[in-house]
Amino acid sequence: MDSSKQESFWGGIVKALGLVFGDIGTSPIYTLTVIFTLTRPTQENVFGILSLVFWTMTILVTCEYAWLAMSLGKKGQGGEIVLREILIKLLRQGRLLAFAGILSFLGVSLLLGDGVITPAISILSAVEGMHLVPGFEQIPQWVLVVIAALIAVSLFFFQSHGTDRVAGIFGPIMVVYFGALFVSGVTSIATMPSVITAINPWHAVEFFRNNGLPGFFVLSEVILCSTGGEALYADMGHLGKRPIIRAWYFVFAALMINYLGQGAYVIQNPETKNLLFGMIKGQAPMLYIPFLLLTIMATIIASQAIISGVFSIVYQGITTRLMPLMRVEYTSTHLQSQIYIPAVNWSLMVAVIMVMFLFRKSGNLAAAYGMAVTGSMTITAIMMMIVFANTTKKWKVPIVAVIFLIDLLYLLSTFSKIPHGAYWSIILASIPLGTILIWTRGQKSLYRALKPLDLDTFMLSYQQIRAKGYIPGTGIFFTREKDVIPPYLVHCIIRSNILYERNVLISINRTDEPFGVYTCLTEGMGPGLDAFEIQAGYMEVLDIETLMKENSIVGKVIFYGVEDISTMNPVWRVFSVIKKLTPNFVQFNKLPASKLQGVVTRVEM
Repeated sequence: MDSSKQESFWGGIVKALGLVFGDIGTSPIYTLTVIFTLTRPTQENVFGILSLVFWTMTILVTCEYAWLAMSLGKKGQGGEIVLREILIKLLRQGRLLAFAGILSFLGVSLLLGDGVITPAISILSAVEGMHLVPGFEQIPQWVLVVIAALIAVSLFFFQSHGTDRVAGIFGPIMVVYFGALFVSGVTSIATMPSVITAINPWHAVEFFRNNGLPGFFVLSEVILCSTGGEALYADMGHLGKRPIIRAWYFVFAALMINYLGQGAYVIQNPETKNLLFGMIKGQAPMLYIPFLLLTIMATIIASQAIISGVFSIVYQGITTRLMPLMRVEYTSTHLQSQIYIPAVNWSLMVAVIMVMFLFRKSGNLAAAYGMAVTGSMTITAIMMMIVFANTTKKWKVPIVAVIFLIDLLYLLSTFSKIPHGAYWSIILASIPLGTILIWTRGQKSLYRALKPLDLDTFMLSYQQIRAKGYIPGTGIFFTREKDVIPPYLVHCIIRSNILYERNVLISINRTDEPFGVYTCLTEGMGPGLDAFEIQAGYMEVLDIETLMKENSIVGKVIFYGVEDISTMNPVWRVFSVIKKLTPNFVQFNKLPASKLQGVVTRVEM
């Protein structure tokens, strides 16, 4: 391997550690601690739990995401919206496609809801390690919550500056963090080498035999070891498939060694409240404070990855018309994934701080955590089964079916958490789900209510008006499709006789590929009437003005339609409010305000 290849090999792994594995990497801070507050740490129980942790990470992260889901990318992009786009192409239409569509909406909503709980539990659990610092043993819990909230606020305030500049230091910090997890795990295993045999699946079987139904409900806490596993697939577009999979093997080894070390430690110290921090303090008291600071930094990096992931999902949702338009700022000149959406950022910040003050302890938050993740994993498995069943890789269907059944077991186990706070997962996910359903249905209904004209009917009137004269210069009209004329354009040209020397109908269509921009100028559709079509990938950032100039289109006035919705239907009223509160098409695409002319059309819905 030559030196440049070697550098990119290791560089890719280090970047992946910083951008993708923060969430799953911070799971050892709270996973076993939470489990052993519910389960007595006898040797049989500890071995059973460690076996479950090992096989959960192997089946649900390595098999489901690293091997199966990551084989289903589109131009290197991954995630549930990508799965939906793959299915749209495969199925074209029918009930199965509608079912897959609803599933993808639900999966996206669960991930967005998870984006609130993950930063809250990660930062809070790390800050709680201060209880073991000499002199801080009696620090009140509310002080720790305030410290965690201040860390979260500063993290959200930093978003608008872009994480591109600091992303370079994320990787090395996570390398040190995973290294510390690995070393502390090995040190602890050395005191009880027999703990390594816990990965034998027989210990998991014995655990269920000895514990019965309560053992099944413990699965709802075991799943915490895999939270963040879905990031392998969702973040595939940032770094590519290979660096993420290579990095995962390092992460898997570091995490599993640390869990085994925590298992050995809890057998010898069953009264310990916080396992990871207790183990580190017992091994190296002098290094405890540096480790605590390292852990807090790791949780900030994990939260950063979640926030960037949420921005990415919302941007995909906006461009594929699943979500309303929102103001998007681009914080990097060369990284398309580096975006900042103010409305999402501040909503997320308020929700994260609310959740912190509501639950107060990471142990309480763990009760709300896990349901969204298992729901999302189950949905991914169902969608993968449909994809594989409709391609040449039908042999993968039985494998995914087994994973789906395991996902389902985990999901059912989290239902026991609903009275203890998991209902917050449902509440948080219902907000984006409701928005997506109202927005997608509303757009279809509005389009039908607008009664657009077909091009041939429009051309008859257009040619008669054109013969009477026109205004010098170029008028630009935005339409959804070049051969479907919206009512505002009929109002402008046919009713008000606003006709220019050159009239250009511009339509923008997002393709089901993530990247690529193609333009097509059709001249002479009629006297002085041209059509300009832009086809762009759903992750593309468009500069419409530049594209127009490249095709010699310099507009004097840019017309666009504004709908004034009149309705008695409460759902469409909500749709109307969302439409008024969010930027319209021209604001979203940052067109020059001095040339814009909005034309209002009253619509009965």
